[in-house]
Amino acid sequence: MPQPILSPVLEKAGIRHAFFTRHGGVSQGLYAGLNGGIGSNDDPALVAENRRRMAAWLGVEPTHFLSLYQVHSPDVLHVTGPWSGDRPKADGMVTATPGLAMAVGSADCGPILFADPQAKIVGACHSGWKGAIGGVLESTINAMERLGAHRSRIAVALGPMLSQQNYEVGPEFRETFLKHDPANADFFRSGPRETHPHFNLPGYIARRLAKAGVAEIDDCGLCTYADEDRFYSYRRMTHRGEKDYGRLLAAIRL
Repeated sequence: MPQPILSPVLEKAGIRHAFFTRHGGVSQGLYAGLNGGIGSNDDPALVAENRRRMAAWLGVEPTHFLSLYQVHSPDVLHVTGPWSGDRPKADGMVTATPGLAMAVGSADCGPILFADPQAKIVGACHSGWKGAIGGVLESTINAMERLGAHRSRIAVALGPMLSQQNYEVGPEFRETFLKHDPANADFFRSGPRETHPHFNLPGYIARRLAKAGVAEIDDCGLCTYADEDRFYSYRRMTHRGEKDYGRLLAAIRL
């Protein structure tokens, strides 16, 4: 069975959720473990079995275990039932409908789960740097509020993602963030290469969430690049010159 990481904050709120790891799956080779990536080149039958196991762990039917065609956008959908066709292109979902598991994929980007347990509304979004600076976090909160949630009650859990220690970027990357807000200098520190600083993605996400006024933020503090046993990593694949990589899924349901 899968061996997900759980957020104490969401557990305390009584919200069923999971940051799934590689453990408990049937994929082989580069994808060894619980690869949930429909967009990977893994055997589709193995991916389907992995996703069936994740759905079962969350207590939903495989047809009600929903994921998106992610495009690093600020777009967030209100979900009321299974997809009627292809996966929609977006990077976040919210629902007030019990029995639906909303899953977001990642392999270094941030999987973020949201819950207002009083209003019984949950959300999930995929937040890499493009999505974060583009507003996907705030879009998810706004979409939840349109359903009756209130940000002062929303608990947010940050799953495993690329840590600052392993997130080297170029000078143009830093300039993009400084042009957006000079205070973003806080999220860069010097690395071994003078012209290539290291970026703090979880810290940046957490600050945006705090500014948005959510009730509580829980960061698991785990790095996808550093822990190959449990996590897939796009950057690790790139450094090794491998052809593809698996995708981790994080999911939440009412």
